[in-house]
Amino acid sequence: MNSIPKIPVGNWIDHFVTFLNDNIKGFFDVISAIVDGIVSFIVLVLTFPPALILILIVGIIAWFSSKKWSFTILSMIGLLFILNLGYWQETMDTLALVLTSVLISIIVGIPLGIWASQSEKTARIITPILDFMQTMPAFVYLIPALFFFGIGVVPGVISSVIFAMPPTIRLTNLGIREVPADLVEAATAYGSTTKQKLFKVQLPLATKTIMAGINQSIMLSLSMVVIASLVGAPGLGAEVYRAVSRLEVGTGFEAGISIVILAIILDRITQYFGNRSKQRA
Repeated sequence: MNSIPKIPVGNWIDHFVTFLNDNIKGFFDVISAIVDGIVSFIVLVLTFPPALILILIVGIIAWFSSKKWSFTILSMIGLLFILNLGYWQETMDTLALVLTSVLISIIVGIPLGIWASQSEKTARIITPILDFMQTMPAFVYLIPALFFFGIGVVPGVISSVIFAMPPTIRLTNLGIREVPADLVEAATAYGSTTKQKLFKVQLPLATKTIMAGINQSIMLSLSMVVIASLVGAPGLGAEVYRAVSRLEVGTGFEAGISIVILAIILDRITQYFGNRSKQRA
C-alpha cells in the first residue's frame, strides 16, 4: 500500500482556496460587510429597549404564537433568569448571530427547496451536496471561513449558515412534494398556472413542514454558537469557551443554561407558528 502515491486532495483544496482569495477577495469583503452590518443592526434593535421591555415583547410574541399563558409566563421567567445571571448582552449577541444565520438560510434555502421540488434533476444534484454539508464536521467549516473573512462574527455566521441551511432546503422540498396530488390536479383543472398552484396551494399546505425545517435550522445555529466562539464570535458561546479554558464549571453551567433557555423559547415559538399556519391552510 505504501507504493501507491497519495492523492494530493489537501493540496488541491489549498490551491483552490488561495485562488478564490486572490481573485474574488472583493466579493468576500462585500459579503463580510453585509453580514457584519446585519448582525450589528439586529444587536442594536435588540439592545435599544430596556431588557424588561424586550422581555415583555417576547412574552407577547410567545402568547400570540401559542395562545398559552403557561408558555408565555415561563418564557418571561426564563429571560428574567438570564438577566439575573448577568448574561443579557451575551444572550442578545447570540440571538443576533442565530437570527442572521437563520435569515440567510431562509432567503437562500427556501427558493432552493422550491426549485428542487419542481425539478427532479435539481433535486438529484442538491441532495448529495446537502448530505456533504450535514456530515462534514462543523469545525472544518471554520477553516475556510476564517481564511476568507478573518476573525470575528462573520466567519461564525457563515459557518452556521452552511451547517444549518440543509434542513430548510430538505423540508421545503419535502413539504411541497407531500401536498396531495388531487389538490394540485384540482387547481390545474380550474386553470391555475404553475405559479398560482405553487403560491396558493402547495406553499400554504407545506407551511408546517417548512416551519419544521426553519425550526431545525434555528437549533443547528444555536449548536454552532460555542464553535463559532473559537473564531471570535461574541455571545454565550464565548462565555462557555472561556469557562472551559479556565475550568470554571459554574460559569460554564450558567452560560450553558442560558443557551438552553434561549433554544427552548425559539423552538416552541417556531413550532406554534408552524401549527397555526397549518390550521389556517
